[in-house]
This record gives sequence, C-alpha cells and structure tokens, in this order.
Amino acid sequence: MKFLFFAFLFGFSPFIPVNASTPKSVTCTRTEYREEYIPGTKSSPGYVKSYEVDVEIPCGGARARKIDDNDCSEGSFIGGILGAGLALSSSRGKDRFWAVPAGGTAGALIGCQVDGG
Repeated sequence: MKFLFFAFLFGFSPFIPVNASTPKSVTCTRTEYREEYIPGTKSSPGYVKSYEVDVEIPCGGARARKIDDNDCSEGSFIGGILGAGLALSSSRGKDRFWAVPAGGTAGALIGCQVDGG
C-alpha cells in the first residue's frame, strides 16, 4: 500500500508546477575602460591616465528588447488604393501603365507610415 502511494506521488511529481522566478534585487555591472588626459607643462609633460569603472546596467531579465509589433497592413492597403486612384485620375493614355503601380506603391508606403509602422 505504501509502495503504491509513493509510486503515485513520485510518478506524477513532474506534473506539479514549480513557480520559480529570478530574484528582483540582483544588480548587474559592466566594466568600462576610460582614459583621461592630464595636461603637463614644459618641464613635466602630460600623460594619459587609464582606469576601469564598474557601471550598473539592467540585468538580462529586466532588459526588455524593444520589438516593433505595429502592423501597418490596413494603412498600407488603404494608402495603396488611394495612391493608385490618384495616379489613375491624374494620368492619361500610355502613362497609366506605369503611373498606377507607382502611385499604388507610393501610397502604400505613405499609408504604412501614417498607420504607425
């Protein structure tokens, strides 16, 4: 009976969630190399003093990479239609073959920027 209890307990233990997190009070540092010029005189020439300084930086968990998740597909679509329509209405004859795609492309690029992309 005890064997079945322990077998059941340890058999399903991988399914028990563990809520572990990184400590929030950890500070990370980076060593920066710096130089400072010390001016001299005629009798005592100047020199360069070099030293290293530890600078605090955000740790890996706190460092969030900025991801551009803006989707400009709506503005691009509407801008492309408006640009193509404007090019179609302002061009004549054989010029429409290149003006409509060029207007649609330019309108799509402008529409994407207006939409926030």
